[in-house]
Amino acid sequence: MRVELVTTLKRQATRILADLHISKEPVLITEHGQPSAYLVDVDDFEFMQQRMELLESLARGEQAIKDGHTFSNEQAKKKMKKWLK
Repeated sequence: MRVELVTTLKRQATRILADLHISKEPVLITEHGQPSAYLVDVDDFEFMQQRMELLESLARGEQAIKDGHTFSNEQAKKKMKKWLK
């Protein structure tokens, strides 16, 4: 992963973004020697967002099972009947 100073980003944003689009490698931006932000390619960011939504859905499903919010196969078929034509 590349690391760039925030001052370098200010001065060379066009070059850094061009490199990012070519390499697809995230860039860590530091401020006063501390991590401040990541620059990531748009496609990679959208992919990560989709993956996060899927993981959150799985976590909700696991919690529903733990809480006993489940249906039998027959109950599920009845609820899904309008979509399973």
